[in-house]
Amino acid sequence: MPDLDALRTRWSHALDGARSPGGPDPAPYVDNLLARWQEPQRRYHTVAHLTAVLDHIDVLEEYADDPALVRLAAWFHDAVYLPDRSENEERSARLAERALPELDIDASRTAEVARLVRLTVTHAPTDDDRNGQVLCDADLAILASAPDTYAAYTAAVREEYAFVPDEAFRAGRAAVLHQLLDLPRLFRTPYGTREWEERARENIRRELIHLTETTPESANPPRKDAK
Repeated sequence: MPDLDALRTRWSHALDGARSPGGPDPAPYVDNLLARWQEPQRRYHTVAHLTAVLDHIDVLEEYADDPALVRLAAWFHDAVYLPDRSENEERSARLAERALPELDIDASRTAEVARLVRLTVTHAPTDDDRNGQVLCDADLAILASAPDTYAAYTAAVREEYAFVPDEAFRAGRAAVLHQLLDLPRLFRTPYGTREWEERARENIRRELIHLTETTPESANPPRKDAK
């Protein structure tokens, strides 16, 4: 179980990097967010995932124009998560747009956090979007994990979609993996390209082989979710 007190401290540090000193108490906001990240329908999109994304941002922060805003976006990027809904990222972005002004984050910085949250729909930052590249690489770094960690990740994703019949899930997941492999690059930062790209593609290929061994072409896929 991730250290919730350590996460509260990380939240406060991110806020301190994005606003002037002396703003409203951040505690009620972080407690609300942590409650969201611990909702019972979550199996992969949990506080463990949040912690991992924040850890990866720490590794990649030199590539971001504003690491504090990227960290705030990480806190909000899956704050709203219902596996059977397609507008989670949009609702998460709107949550950020409501909460951050109350915490004395100015309009331009709030807009940047919301933009980054919405970017996690596609994970396709532009070549000059340094903040977006760091957030997307951190969010997708799980794809480059060790085989046992990757297996646990795919099992947790399957549990989140337990309401989807097996054949349909396999078809939908395979479609997502094909889309990922078709990308010219999964990772956009120099570190991600160097350290994660090859291993991620190997993991995806192995999962795809396993999925397509028994996936009927006629199955209807579930909602896209590459993370």
